[in-house]
Amino acid sequence: MGLEIERKFLVKNASWRDAIEDREPILQGYLAEAGRATVRVRAKGDRGFLTIKGRTTGVTRSEFEYEIPIEDARTMLESLSSLPVIDKVRHRVRCGGHLWEVDVFAGENAGLVLAEIELASEDESFERPDWAGAEVSDDPRYYNSNLARHPFSRW
Repeated sequence: MGLEIERKFLVKNASWRDAIEDREPILQGYLAEAGRATVRVRAKGDRGFLTIKGRTTGVTRSEFEYEIPIEDARTMLESLSSLPVIDKVRHRVRCGGHLWEVDVFAGENAGLVLAEIELASEDESFERPDWAGAEVSDDPRYYNSNLARHPFSRW
């Protein structure tokens, strides 16, 4: 079974931009949500993905991701996903031996900047960069699935 162990932080300044290794645009939408699972479709650059995620416990959840044709992903985003579609640019930034993903949101979630770090275990230590502000791992408002239903611009 695939597991995702992820911690999420608000970004409090732009100093992370000096360490960007790469970036990619992402469009993602949600096809289904049940109490136990969420089904997401994502277009990352010229690649498509279908992802099933389980319920979060602590900062861990099951995750299964499958590459699909980009044309299928775009069609699902346009015709099957709930609106608004999440529109963001993901920047990869290395800090203290870990790769951080900093998402700069656009569209209905413009103004929101979140940093995520994936860990091998919930108790794995990591260096917290000075640009990482308040931790929001336990705040469901910042789950992408909730940002699709309740965009940041409407808070």
